[in-house]
Amino acid sequence: MSLSSLVQIAGGMKNVARVLVPEQRLVLEVVEPALIESSSSLIASIDLVQGQTQLSFVRDETIDDEQLLGLGKQIAEMQISKLAPFTAPTPCEHRPQWHISPPQGLLNDPNGFIFHNGQYHLFYQWYPYQCVHKDKHWAHLTSSDLINWQWQPVALTPSDWFDSHGVFSGHALSNNDELMLFYTGNTRIGEERERQTTQCLATSKDGIEFKKLGPVVPELPPGVTAHIRDPKIIRRNGEWLMLLGAQTTELKGRLAIYRSQDLHHWQFDKLYGDETGDMGYMWECPDMFELNGEWFSIIGPQGIESFSSMNTIPHHNGYFKTTWQDRAPQLGEFAHLDYGFDFYAPQTALTADGRRVLSGWMGLPDEIDQPSNGWVHQLTALRELSVRNGKLCQWPIEEIDQLVEQQLNLSLSAQPLEVGTKSFDLTATLEWGQSLKLFVGADSELTIEARSDTRSLVMDRTKTLNRAVDTQREVPLASDNVQLRILADNSSVEAFVNGGEVVMTSRVFTPANATAMCSEGGDVKVMVKTLKAAQARLISS
Repeated sequence: MSLSSLVQIAGGMKNVARVLVPEQRLVLEVVEPALIESSSSLIASIDLVQGQTQLSFVRDETIDDEQLLGLGKQIAEMQISKLAPFTAPTPCEHRPQWHISPPQGLLNDPNGFIFHNGQYHLFYQWYPYQCVHKDKHWAHLTSSDLINWQWQPVALTPSDWFDSHGVFSGHALSNNDELMLFYTGNTRIGEERERQTTQCLATSKDGIEFKKLGPVVPELPPGVTAHIRDPKIIRRNGEWLMLLGAQTTELKGRLAIYRSQDLHHWQFDKLYGDETGDMGYMWECPDMFELNGEWFSIIGPQGIESFSSMNTIPHHNGYFKTTWQDRAPQLGEFAHLDYGFDFYAPQTALTADGRRVLSGWMGLPDEIDQPSNGWVHQLTALRELSVRNGKLCQWPIEEIDQLVEQQLNLSLSAQPLEVGTKSFDLTATLEWGQSLKLFVGADSELTIEARSDTRSLVMDRTKTLNRAVDTQREVPLASDNVQLRILADNSSVEAFVNGGEVVMTSRVFTPANATAMCSEGGDVKVMVKTLKAAQARLISS
């Protein structure tokens, strides 16, 4: 029995849509059931799984992993050949001018953010065909300046037995001249869609074409469910650490750590984070870094108590100040990274000049119904991290100034003032009791209010086209006033408060002509820098 003969029984290579290897079986999912050589004695079963026909064979020792990787490469080539129509951006009045957005389909987590061989690389989770969460690809962008990004060939597709239901999130490592992508492979087995997860590796010599090497962590560690994912690789004290977000069998979120000397062979260490107590039912997208002599661990805990009754979403993002006891990280008090509506799954990277910069997903796992045309979600502006009074602060990277077209010094009042654009960089100071209204139109506005009775900053998107359940966000502040820097880009705002000690991010959908702004509670002086479009953001049709 050869693998090629089984493919022929399945109707040929063009008829194979997915390959799975559960236990000692080989499963080929087919496009056209009529092409199956159903009389073959090698077929163990033909099953209808989630509406798709799957052929099951007994896998013997003649079919090794190298042959399966070869099959996966052929499937990947077929998948990539179908992508061209989906790399042309759909026209849409809500599409951002300089934030990263998908040409079509759904974008979620940023992946593999890295400076490698003189270029920045940034990947993101992408399902090209619809605005739904299905079999994820890794889209790939490169840049020399962190502002203008060039689309590259799709780096990874869900083509192999270990990732055929999604090339899930992970990170990149620049290792000499080799660019290494570590990611979670996701497969679902049978009608019950039993989840199988492995931690996988792909490498590239030129930074463009990647070769999958398969799982480097093929099995689950003890004490966790199949919800373990999103590898981040760091170097500390002469060894490599792989950080993974995990769910214990007791349904608690924890940090799993593996250790390695060569990046290919990994030994499970243990689960960390018991000192945090009950911190949700799952942790995702870990990151860990040293900044100004202090260590920080970023985690996405799911199911923790919200910072506000206005927030009904179970997905959160924040960080722990981290200390080390020999080889063991100790996680301190948890602090949120963003108090707005739409922020999740951030990744950080070191720039060529040594800054720690963060990219986040401007979206949430459960929200896909928005008025954008054929695409959904975007990435946040890149944010430089700093430490102030022991607290992690965020601020737009200085490169954004490249996009400034003109500067307007305005005095806002209750009468809306037309600025003619929804892409701008605004600076203002609000006294308690004052508010800004942005994207003002006949029936639209976004309100940012310094509420005096609660001494809190409230972002209210009730009067917008946003279809999400939550319409308000609130964060308490102890300052004498509220200093704001607001980045807006057609369908989003990112408000950096009091020098970046607090950030509030939101998608904001309003009519194209909603380009006025005003204030309430007294005149507010603002500086508005209008921003032009970045170059080479997407492939043009």
